[in-house]
Amino acid sequence: MAAPALADRSPQPRALPLREVRTRLTQLVALAELTDTITVVTRDGDPRPVAAIVPASAARTAAQARADAERLAAISAGWSRRLEELHRQSSRRHAAERRALTDALAEVWAELDRRAPAGDPALARLRAAHAELLRD
Repeated sequence: MAAPALADRSPQPRALPLREVRTRLTQLVALAELTDTITVVTRDGDPRPVAAIVPASAARTAAQARADAERLAAISAGWSRRLEELHRQSSRRHAAERRALTDALAEVWAELDRRAPAGDPALARLRAAHAELLRD
């Protein structure tokens, strides 16, 4: 059984000179349609690409690409604003909870200072552990 003529499924675009593309245009279009192969067209004797034969699904106009980019930017900006607002809310909530904890801790230490004997080593270690919260 013969191997299919369109068996080349290389991910790299193939580069062909314009003269060969003119000769094989029908085959190259079928190759693009069936296997998603991209063929880069070069001028005869010049390796720089001048055009490409791509599958229709890959061909995008500049307007379509701009519209997609603008849509993605709008979506990203919306998510960014939402995340920033959630961060602000979380920060406010965290600050309020920290203030409540600091106030409660200050009340506890005031009561401990009234009831516990001065110079208690366990109390000194505990006070050192809470030093950062007590400074606020």
